[in-house]
Amino acid sequence: MVVLLKLPPFVRQTLLRLVLAGLLFWSSIAAMLPTLPLYIAEKGGTPHQVGFVMGAFAVGLICSRSWLGPLADRQGRKITLLIGLAVAAIAPLFYIVSHNLPLLVAVRLLHGVSIAGFTTGYMALVTDIAPPAHRGEIIGYTSLVHPIGVALGPSLGSWLQMNYSHSWVFIVASSLAALGFMAAAGVRVVNIPQDSGVSRPEKTLFWRLLLSERLRIPSLVMLSVGLTFGTIATFIPLFIAAERLDISAGLFYSVAAIASFIGRVATGSASDRWGRGIFISASLACYVVSMVLLAQAQTPLEILWAAILEGLAGGVLIPMVAALMADRSTIDERGRVLSLSLGGFDLGMALAGPLLGGLIDPLGYRLIFRMAALFSLLGLTCFLTASSKSLPDSLRFALGMGRDRYAL
Repeated sequence: MVVLLKLPPFVRQTLLRLVLAGLLFWSSIAAMLPTLPLYIAEKGGTPHQVGFVMGAFAVGLICSRSWLGPLADRQGRKITLLIGLAVAAIAPLFYIVSHNLPLLVAVRLLHGVSIAGFTTGYMALVTDIAPPAHRGEIIGYTSLVHPIGVALGPSLGSWLQMNYSHSWVFIVASSLAALGFMAAAGVRVVNIPQDSGVSRPEKTLFWRLLLSERLRIPSLVMLSVGLTFGTIATFIPLFIAAERLDISAGLFYSVAAIASFIGRVATGSASDRWGRGIFISASLACYVVSMVLLAQAQTPLEILWAAILEGLAGGVLIPMVAALMADRSTIDERGRVLSLSLGGFDLGMALAGPLLGGLIDPLGYRLIFRMAALFSLLGLTCFLTASSKSLPDSLRFALGMGRDRYAL
């Protein structure tokens, strides 16, 4: 925390406003995590259709990243941040009047723009501000808004749904995002000197960046994790209801978020000393074990252990990949690089629901969690063997025994 106190006062104020906006944004998004799958089921959706509707959210994410990333580089980070918050404030109100599956799909597509805009603007602003020597530490601290918001949101959403109605969940989610918009509107743009001798944003095509060696493997890793997380976000409430386990989905998400908080606090500054690789590898291993536990869980305690490991995994992985991408990018392409790497996660979430939802009836929920474990295992294998310029370099980097050879 000492490094935050050393920043100029106006930079600290900017970070404070960003953190407040982030807390409100993620609380808004997370309030619907345990309730929306049940709401879709109430509207007549089968498990496959629930997966399809939930997956539409990530489709909106993917499609919007292709223009929000370049927009952040051309017009500034703040505009994309405000777009994300504005959509997060508007979209929940449309769920109230969406009474059939096609309308719900359309709203989910729109809602997906919110995370694309917010995460691109937020992470780019933070990495612009953070001194390179303390980048992992500052990203770790500022990314705590996600686990805190995701800890508060599901419990709030479940309480509103049980004591009032789904409509109140959507109204409160909209209000939280609107408050976040007001907080972010006061963010002062921090002018960071541009790197010299590098091409301007418009000279490098957005999707061409994805083919670069420095970006390809992290994006594949995020794809594998997106498939895993999409499985959790879509099917945990339905799995708990189907198995009649004496635990709420909201508690699962809240426990995972608390574990995520602990993971981010513990690893942010450590990654500046030991490198990002060892923490990315450890988080992927935690994802594998968590999904195996879910696949065989018979009691609420086993569900909670899976939630703890999943929370630790996600809490470490997302900020570590963001820091890795900041290490590997110049400032005038950072918006696009962050947008593309996070886009792998979006694609995984988009595919998980439709891909696995159709397998539930013949195979059951437990098998799809085993498949989610396999997705994470494939991501870990890719990272261990291809995260650097050669197999030996990759193993050294992924195990914390060598530097990142793609870092600029």
